[in-house]
This record gives sequence, C-alpha cells and structure tokens, in this order.
Amino acid sequence: MAKELYFQDINVKDQMPLLVKDPVKHMQLVKYAGASGDFNPLHVDPEFGKTVGIGSQIAHGMLVMGFVGQAITNWIPKKYIRKFSVRFVGMTIIDDVVTVTGKVKSKKQEGGNNLILCNVYARNKADELLITGSFEASLPDKK
Repeated sequence: MAKELYFQDINVKDQMPLLVKDPVKHMQLVKYAGASGDFNPLHVDPEFGKTVGIGSQIAHGMLVMGFVGQAITNWIPKKYIRKFSVRFVGMTIIDDVVTVTGKVKSKKQEGGNNLILCNVYARNKADELLITGSFEASLPDKK
C-alpha cells in the first residue's frame, strides 16, 4: 500500500519507484483467464502460439496493464488517481520479467486541484517496450 504523498513531495522529472514482477508463468495466465473469462488459446494453450507463428503463449494485455496499475498505486494512493491510460505496443511471453517505470512529466495547480501527470512504461527482460501510458493524480497539500 502506498504511503501518504503530498503535492510538495513531487517534482517534475522524478522517477516513480521501479516495479519488477516475477517471470510470467503458464499457471498465472490460466488463473487470469479464469478471472477475466478470456480463454483465447493464445493465452492458455502453450502450443497454439507456435502454430500461428508467434512462437509462444502471450500474456493477456490487461494482466500487464494491471502490473502497471500496481506500480502506480504502490507509489500514489489509489484515492488520488484521476486518469490512467495505456497503449499496448508489444507482447509479453512466458518467462518474461516485466519491469514498470515512470516519470513525472508535469505538475500544476488547476481548478483547486494539485495535479501531477506521469508517463509510465512496461518493458520485458530484453528491454523491449510492452506498454506506454500515463496517469494523472490529484494530490493533497502538505499542511
């Protein structure tokens, strides 16, 4: 759980804490399929990816987006998150280690809110980009 954070604690170009996930495993994808209802064979059948030329099982994009959300809310309490969006740019395969990073892009006061806008990225163990995204948070003032 994220500790309390204030607008004055954040500066433009600050790096968010790194999140490094354990390697993605087949059972994790099967469990996620059960939770999400997405049983596409690309996600749950180890042989299917080979037959369609991908070479491997791929993780659900929304699972990887969840990793990004976890990284954000490990740093910024979720009650302050106002917007969160991602763009999927790569595939996460079995045994990939997903690393989530981010940086504060801007900081402003607008309409009585203390807003920070951050860019976020998820990369695999080969440093290939999997997700690009951003989020906006409205943080309280330090009293």
